[in-house]
Amino acid sequence: MALVLAAVGAIAFSACNPSQWTTTPEGVSRIVSSTLSDPKTFNPILNDESPNVFLYTTRGLVTQDGLTGELVPELAESWDISEDGKTITFNLREGLKWSDGEPLTADDVVFTYEEVIFNEAIPTSSRDVMRIGPEGLLPSVTAISDRVVQFTLPEPFAPFLRTTGGDILPAHVLRPTLQEKDAAGDLRFLSTWTTSTDPDLIVCNGPYRIRQYLPGERVIFERNPYYWRKDDQGEPQPYIKELIWQIIGDTDNALLQFRSGGLDLTGVTPDSFALLKREEERGNFTIYNGGPTTSTMFLTFNLNRASRNGKPLVDPIKSRWFNSVAFRQAVSYAIDRQTMINNIYQGLGEPQISPLSVQSPYYASAEDGVRTYDFDLEQARTLLESDGFQLNDAGELLDADGNRVRFTLITNSGNKIRESVGAQMKQDLAKIGIQVDFQPIAFNTLVDKLTDSLDWEAHILGLTGGIEPNNGANVWLLDGGLHAFNQQAGAGQEPLEGWQAAEWEARIADLYIKAAQEVDEEARKAIYLETQKLTQEYLPFTYLVNQLSLGAVRNTINGLQYSALGGSLWNIYELTLTQE
Repeated sequence: MALVLAAVGAIAFSACNPSQWTTTPEGVSRIVSSTLSDPKTFNPILNDESPNVFLYTTRGLVTQDGLTGELVPELAESWDISEDGKTITFNLREGLKWSDGEPLTADDVVFTYEEVIFNEAIPTSSRDVMRIGPEGLLPSVTAISDRVVQFTLPEPFAPFLRTTGGDILPAHVLRPTLQEKDAAGDLRFLSTWTTSTDPDLIVCNGPYRIRQYLPGERVIFERNPYYWRKDDQGEPQPYIKELIWQIIGDTDNALLQFRSGGLDLTGVTPDSFALLKREEERGNFTIYNGGPTTSTMFLTFNLNRASRNGKPLVDPIKSRWFNSVAFRQAVSYAIDRQTMINNIYQGLGEPQISPLSVQSPYYASAEDGVRTYDFDLEQARTLLESDGFQLNDAGELLDADGNRVRFTLITNSGNKIRESVGAQMKQDLAKIGIQVDFQPIAFNTLVDKLTDSLDWEAHILGLTGGIEPNNGANVWLLDGGLHAFNQQAGAGQEPLEGWQAAEWEARIADLYIKAAQEVDEEARKAIYLETQKLTQEYLPFTYLVNQLSLGAVRNTINGLQYSALGGSLWNIYELTLTQE
């Protein structure tokens, strides 16, 4: 389960009428929620965004308890680990089936890992988090029987069990796509299960399957009749027959639809908290507080000094600024996070200083020696002057060669918090003479820039997190699929010339490898402490604010166990509805 881009896209709100979902037909129980953008893919291995449809349609060998973070069985009912920690044997549940009724066996597990995830021709972050040791070796996977599958590791790998929560794929459907190539010479797998695919052709193993997708309008999920879970009385789960995602292009419209009864749940943004709190009783809903979110939000500069087809990815003048540690630290000191918290977050947040989630046992705070950047314009100016920058008579910041310091900052449109943060950042940096051209753009366009063209200067985005730091290996390994601040070319992309890593950057990558090799918990904590000190010293990501995880949910939904780790619907299989 790799770290993924935290959600948020922005597609214009279509003309669908939400009132059509407020009355549930007899015998059809449903929950209606919203998402800010259209899905990018229906292929779980190619996904790098969150939320995504796979939260409901696909499952792995294990899963995570949404309250405690503890690993619990999913497709595998049990597992055994050898004394040397290098052999892990999983026992699959009896009678597992795919959503088309075909048996789900150990062959599907072997196919998923050996033929798909470990296939270097397939660009997937799932592979990054399973690389073991400095050579990036991968486990071998063998089917012992239809219900027993064995992973053999080259050496002990502390986070291994959590990596097996990744989605399992149907070999009987997808294996042929690995044996054929398209006109461009790419595996047909890469263009299989796109968002234009007929949902009837998409085979899954989770509690729900996709029934319908209308771009710009909605995704409808229906209960998967072959999902394995049953309650103590033998009744099949989940109980709720339908989930509907309305695609609403911004958080203001989502709030409006929730207040008018068109949605059963919604995320609560800081600017909507006070309004919704007053309406709890009248609207028959409860606002749940899960504590600090597991996600990060940050400013990132493009540190990539490579060229493509002889053209630098980043203007060399700007690249010199961005690659200056003093410049990045000065920018961090110039950002007034407390004003962001007071004005944008309405006090419902705190300064963020780490790539690790607060819930993780490896999280380190300022008391552990992690550097912080309190708002300090004088310190910012001192750092800039030490690096050759100076103000002209008009108060504009110039570099040592007299170039005006100006760059373009992008984020995804529709996310009001990020748009507000970007607007304040433009004002904050103007106080030290930097001109910021702030441009919110569509989420899918932004993702293409970060992962394909690599044509960007600075952005505000976020990443999801969780308990296990190694799930962020795809961010910190030098060839990781989300090493966004200095991304290498992916499989099938135009190659880069002159790509290089900074010494601190390589050190962080080495530490992530070392931490995964270390099985002693205290030693692992010490390693991750060093990584957090390095990320705050060199600022590949300038962390901003960690807001509270707040969700508003109708009181008609029973069995809810809200948390920052799992959100509202992590235990969707056991939720029921009370009709009003």
